[in-house]
This record gives sequence, structure tokens and C-alpha cells, in this order.
Amino acid sequence: MGDTWFVDTLRRVWDAGDAVFPLDPRLPAPARTAALAAMAPARVLGHDGTVALLPGARPVEEGDALVVATSGSTGEPKGAVLTHDAIGASARATSARLRVDPATDRWLGCLPLAHVGGLSVVTRALVTATPLTVLPGFDARAVMESGCSLVSLVAATLPRIDPRRFRIVLLGGSRPPTDRPANVLATYGMTETGSGVVYDGRPLDGVEVRIDAVGEIHVRGPMLLRAYRDGTDPKDADGWFPTADLGRWRDDGRLHVEGRRAELIITGGENVWPEVVEGALRSHPDIADVAVAGHPDPEWGERVVAYVVPTHPTAPPTLAALRDHVKAALPAWYAPRELILVDRLPRTPLGKLRRGEL
Repeated sequence: MGDTWFVDTLRRVWDAGDAVFPLDPRLPAPARTAALAAMAPARVLGHDGTVALLPGARPVEEGDALVVATSGSTGEPKGAVLTHDAIGASARATSARLRVDPATDRWLGCLPLAHVGGLSVVTRALVTATPLTVLPGFDARAVMESGCSLVSLVAATLPRIDPRRFRIVLLGGSRPPTDRPANVLATYGMTETGSGVVYDGRPLDGVEVRIDAVGEIHVRGPMLLRAYRDGTDPKDADGWFPTADLGRWRDDGRLHVEGRRAELIITGGENVWPEVVEGALRSHPDIADVAVAGHPDPEWGERVVAYVVPTHPTAPPTLAALRDHVKAALPAWYAPRELILVDRLPRTPLGKLRRGEL
């Protein structure tokens, strides 16, 4: 779904007054069938020019532009319906914050176009008439040789390139590294918000953010989804979208995102965020990949469990070694009480952990 085919097809479908659901070509056949059944498009357009008509199609509303599958990191993916107005609002707010100049800037698309992080690069370029290069996928050499000034990446790909080649690098998908260069901006957003709406802790113009009494982040703005594909609208009567993320305002007025509300581990009355423990464990030389989750515990309420892909499978780390490693940097209650060795961790195509599958 890379190169100019997707962009040309998107333009053609929009000109015909219809909406597009980008289907991830990497999905196995059963997952493709399930996605098509859930999103109920009228037809499938193939890269080879084929057109397949599908039964049971559901119409879209006037003004609908995209149906984008959510990442599914915490459950079954849903389709967020984004209107042309929402896409335009997102593109203009992002371009204003980044001071994009179509005469000198060029966007690079190298993330999957079936996800909002990659797709929004295309829509920003189209809305603002900014030049665009789309790669069929992430390739470090091609990214470095693209000659583009603007790119959107995920944290896992940042170490594979020299970000100084770009004027701006937008980083999303998971918790960003703390030692990133000044031109690398951490974004906060999701499919339902039409891509990032908070850049380095500061909401884009036109975006409102509030934190409720229990610490959940709510977002309101013109770039939010109209509804899900099944017709349900997750926004309240005043247009606020509850993100299911917990956060707080820093002393400098920036938003700090703690993590998914459902992922918070409460052990012995203490709050533990999995990503904080994961960050500490990743520096251990015997760990190639790691995920942390909470399991029910009769004594502590929940216990911290580390799922570890060992660097050397024949010589994996011990639980005692991991506990000592974490306690050297964090309070003792962050240290895992159980170690589970695995061959790999379940992740989305963008590298986000599927914690529900641990």
C-alpha cells in the first residue's frame, strides 16, 4: 500500500464522494475477513486494479472521509470514522505548530498507511498541498536518503536513523526516549483524535485537554472522530472524548501521560506503571525485550510480573537479578515478583505491546 498508488486511489475515492478504509495488507486471511466484516465496506480495491464487491455494506454519512482501525493494543480493533472537516482541522493545527512551509518542506510517509500515524502524514500533505514522498515501508537507508524535511516515526525506529537529517521528527506509538534530540517531538494522540493532538506536552491550537477527578485525560477538538463504524459515539454530550489514559499537569504546564488506566498495577497499596518498570529493565544486558503486567495476588492485591525475552536463551536472567536491577533505580515495590521467559512479545504492527495477550 505504499508509493503513489494509495495516494492516487485516496484522491479518486474522495472525489467520488466516498470514504476509504485502509486495509492492512499484512493481516493474515482470517484477520482480513474479520476486519472487512466489522467495517462493512462496499468494495475492495486491489493494488492490481481489481475491484471486489462485498455483501452487507453499510453506507457512510455525507462528509465522512476515512474509517481507520484502532490499534487493538487493548482489545479488538474498532473503526474510527473521521470526516473531511476533522482531517482538515488536524492537518492545519499540526502544520501551524510545526510551521510547515509547502515551498520548502516535504513530508515522508514510511509508517503503515492502515494506521493513523502513517495515514495522517498523507492527509496532512494533501490538505496543505505540501510535497510528499511515500515509501512502501520503513527502510532505514531509504528514510535517510529521502531528502525530506518532515517525518513521523515510532520509538522503535528512531535509533535506526540519524534524526538530524530532518527538520522535524514526530514520534508516537509508545513512550518516547527521554534523551531525544530537540528536533524530535513526542506526540500524544490516538486514532480517535485523528493522530497527535499534544506535542511535547502542549496541546495543539484548538485542542482542549482536561483531567478528571480520577486522573483520566479527556480531549475535545474539531479533529475528533465523528463516531465508531458501528454508530456508537464515545464522546459525551459536550464533545469530550475520554481517552482511558491517566495523566497529570507538570509544574511547567505540560501534560504528562502516565499510561492506560486499565494497565495501572496496584501492589500493596502502591501504584506501579508497567512502562516505568519496563524502562528500567531494558537496560539489563540479559534482556532483549520485556513487558510488565499485573497479576492477581492474595497477599499484595496484584504482583508485578515481568515477561522477558532473554538476550541469550540458554543463559536467561534470574528473578533475583532483575529485582536488584530495578531496585537500583526505582522504589522496591516496582521490582517484579514473578519472571516469565518468552520467545517473543505480542505487538501491533507499529510495535505497541498488546498487554491483553500477555
